[in-house]
Amino acid sequence: MDKHVLLVEDEVNIIEAMRFLLTRDGWKVGTHSDGATAVSAIRDARPDLVVLDYMLPGKSGIEILTELRALPDFAGLPVLMLTARGQSRDRELAERAGVNRFMTKPFSNSEVLNAVRDLVRV
Repeated sequence: MDKHVLLVEDEVNIIEAMRFLLTRDGWKVGTHSDGATAVSAIRDARPDLVVLDYMLPGKSGIEILTELRALPDFAGLPVLMLTARGQSRDRELAERAGVNRFMTKPFSNSEVLNAVRDLVRV
């Protein structure tokens, strides 16, 4: 498959679970945990998809997404945003910032795999 996902997440348990799930499905998975340097990490990695946490240390997922959408090379990059906060206001902010899919934690394995596959069309 050789599709690359960059997981921008700071919770170790979620990182490990997502890495296991996606790797088992044939994805190359990179991780990054610091919001302040996430845009640089995404630019360097050039992934096919970003799975982005809403709340990160240093910079929020919304701020990261807004910065990505302002960069011509990353304006169309598929982004799946994960959040422990399920309020409609959070979803609206993410949609206005340009998120492709929004998922509330906890989520099922099949829900994540379906979202990732849909966003990258494998």
